[in-house]
Amino acid sequence: MRATPADHVAQNGFVVHTRGRGFTEITDKVGDVVAASGVHTGIAHVFSLHTSCSLLISENADPTVRDDLERWFARAVPDGDNIFRHDEEGPDDMPAHVRAILTGVSLMVPVHAGKAQLGTWQGIYLWEHRLDPHQRKITVTVLGH
Repeated sequence: MRATPADHVAQNGFVVHTRGRGFTEITDKVGDVVAASGVHTGIAHVFSLHTSCSLLISENADPTVRDDLERWFARAVPDGDNIFRHDEEGPDDMPAHVRAILTGVSLMVPVHAGKAQLGTWQGIYLWEHRLDPHQRKITVTVLGH
Protein backbone atom coordinates (compact mmCIF):
# COMPACT_ATOMS: atom_id res chain seq x y z
CA MET A 1 0.00 0.00 0.00
CA ARG A 2 1.34 3.41 -0.93
CA ALA A 3 0.96 6.25 1.56
CA THR A 4 -0.67 9.40 0.24
CA PRO A 5 -1.10 12.72 2.00
CA ALA A 6 -4.45 13.56 3.50
CA ASP A 7 -6.54 15.54 1.05
CA HIS A 8 -9.10 16.60 3.61
CA VAL A 9 -8.67 18.21 7.00
CA ALA A 10 -11.52 19.21 9.27
CA GLN A 11 -11.40 20.62 12.77
CA ASN A 12 -14.14 21.23 15.28
CA GLY A 13 -14.56 21.16 19.00
CA PHE A 14 -16.98 20.90 21.86
CA VAL A 15 -17.23 21.64 25.55
CA VAL A 16 -17.57 19.00 28.24
CA HIS A 17 -19.21 19.99 31.53
CA THR A 18 -17.75 17.79 34.24
CA ARG A 19 -19.23 17.09 37.66
CA GLY A 20 -15.82 17.11 39.29
CA ARG A 21 -13.37 14.25 39.56
CA GLY A 22 -14.39 11.30 37.47
CA PHE A 23 -15.09 10.17 33.93
CA THR A 24 -17.33 11.64 31.25
CA GLU A 25 -17.80 9.55 28.13
CA ILE A 26 -17.29 11.63 24.98
CA THR A 27 -17.39 8.83 22.37
CA ASP A 28 -20.57 10.14 20.73
CA LYS A 29 -19.34 13.75 20.63
CA VAL A 30 -16.08 12.69 18.98
CA GLY A 31 -18.08 10.50 16.61
CA ASP A 32 -20.28 13.45 15.64
CA VAL A 33 -17.23 15.55 14.75
CA VAL A 34 -15.77 12.68 12.72
CA ALA A 35 -19.05 12.10 10.87
CA ALA A 36 -19.42 15.81 10.06
CA SER A 37 -15.83 16.00 8.77
CA GLY A 38 -16.55 14.18 5.53
CA VAL A 39 -13.47 11.99 6.01
CA HIS A 40 -14.06 8.37 5.02
CA THR A 41 -10.64 6.92 5.87
CA GLY A 42 -8.07 8.63 8.04
CA ILE A 43 -7.32 9.57 11.60
CA ALA A 44 -8.90 11.73 14.29
CA HIS A 45 -6.71 13.57 16.76
CA VAL A 46 -8.60 14.39 19.97
CA PHE A 47 -6.99 17.07 22.17
CA SER A 48 -7.83 18.60 25.55
CA LEU A 49 -6.93 22.26 25.98
CA HIS A 50 -6.29 21.78 29.71
CA THR A 51 -3.56 20.60 32.10
CA SER A 52 -5.67 19.06 34.86
CA CYS A 53 -7.84 16.59 32.97
CA SER A 54 -6.94 13.87 30.51
CA LEU A 55 -8.30 11.78 27.67
CA LEU A 56 -8.28 8.02 27.46
CA ILE A 57 -9.79 5.04 25.75
CA SER A 58 -11.15 2.62 28.30
CA GLU A 59 -13.66 -0.16 28.66
CA ASN A 60 -17.18 1.22 28.36
CA ALA A 61 -19.17 -1.83 29.50
CA ASP A 62 -18.23 -2.15 33.16
CA PRO A 63 -17.97 1.09 35.18
CA THR A 64 -15.96 -0.67 37.88
CA VAL A 65 -12.96 -0.49 35.51
CA ARG A 66 -13.04 3.30 35.76
CA ASP A 67 -13.73 3.12 39.51
CA ASP A 68 -10.65 0.94 39.91
CA LEU A 69 -8.56 3.40 37.91
CA GLU A 70 -9.73 6.24 40.15
CA ARG A 71 -8.87 4.30 43.29
CA TRP A 72 -5.44 3.37 41.94
CA PHE A 73 -4.65 7.00 41.11
CA ALA A 74 -5.88 8.13 44.54
CA ARG A 75 -3.22 5.87 46.01
CA ALA A 76 -0.49 6.73 43.48
CA VAL A 77 -1.03 10.52 43.39
CA PRO A 78 -2.90 11.51 46.57
CA ASP A 79 -4.43 14.94 47.06
CA GLY A 80 -2.63 17.10 49.59
CA ASP A 81 0.62 15.12 49.48
CA ASN A 82 3.24 17.33 51.11
CA ILE A 83 5.71 16.50 48.33
CA PHE A 84 3.88 19.05 46.16
CA ARG A 85 4.50 22.80 46.47
CA HIS A 86 2.13 23.91 43.67
CA ASP A 87 -1.20 24.15 45.48
CA GLU A 88 -2.56 27.63 44.61
CA GLU A 89 -5.95 26.15 43.71
CA GLY A 90 -6.15 23.63 46.53
CA PRO A 91 -4.81 20.22 47.56
CA ASP A 92 -5.97 18.61 44.28
CA ASP A 93 -4.11 21.15 42.11
CA MET A 94 -0.72 19.51 41.54
CA PRO A 95 -2.04 15.95 41.76
CA ALA A 96 -4.41 16.83 38.90
CA HIS A 97 -1.47 17.98 36.78
CA VAL A 98 0.50 14.82 37.54
CA ARG A 99 -2.49 12.63 36.67
CA ALA A 100 -2.97 14.46 33.35
CA ILE A 101 0.72 14.10 32.49
CA LEU A 102 0.69 10.37 33.28
CA THR A 103 -2.46 9.64 31.28
CA GLY A 104 -2.17 12.20 28.47
CA VAL A 105 -4.17 15.04 26.98
CA SER A 106 -4.54 13.71 23.44
CA LEU A 107 -5.57 10.58 21.55
CA MET A 108 -5.36 9.32 17.99
CA VAL A 109 -8.29 7.26 16.73
CA PRO A 110 -8.50 5.62 13.28
CA VAL A 111 -11.35 6.68 11.02
CA HIS A 112 -12.89 3.97 8.85
CA ALA A 113 -16.05 4.23 6.74
CA GLY A 114 -16.61 7.75 8.09
CA LYS A 115 -16.66 6.65 11.73
CA ALA A 116 -14.23 6.62 14.63
CA GLN A 117 -13.04 3.02 14.74
CA LEU A 118 -13.13 1.65 18.26
CA GLY A 119 -13.18 -1.86 19.65
CA THR A 120 -16.37 -3.48 20.88
CA TRP A 121 -15.86 -2.47 24.51
CA GLN A 122 -13.94 0.77 23.99
CA GLY A 123 -15.15 4.26 24.78
CA ILE A 124 -13.46 7.65 24.71
CA TYR A 125 -13.44 9.44 28.06
CA LEU A 126 -12.50 12.77 29.50
CA TRP A 127 -11.09 12.11 32.95
CA GLU A 128 -11.54 15.12 35.21
CA HIS A 129 -8.82 15.19 37.85
CA ARG A 130 -10.03 18.23 39.80
CA LEU A 131 -12.57 17.85 42.60
CA ASP A 132 -14.80 20.72 41.45
CA PRO A 133 -16.87 20.80 38.25
CA HIS A 134 -15.22 22.37 35.20
CA GLN A 135 -15.95 23.22 31.58
CA ARG A 136 -13.38 21.48 29.41
CA LYS A 137 -12.69 22.34 25.77
CA ILE A 138 -11.90 19.54 23.35
CA THR A 139 -10.61 19.97 19.78
CA VAL A 140 -10.94 17.18 17.23
CA THR A 141 -8.87 17.35 14.04
CA VAL A 142 -9.76 14.80 11.37
CA LEU A 143 -7.37 14.06 8.49
CA GLY A 144 -7.90 11.73 5.59
CA HIS A 145 -9.81 11.06 2.42
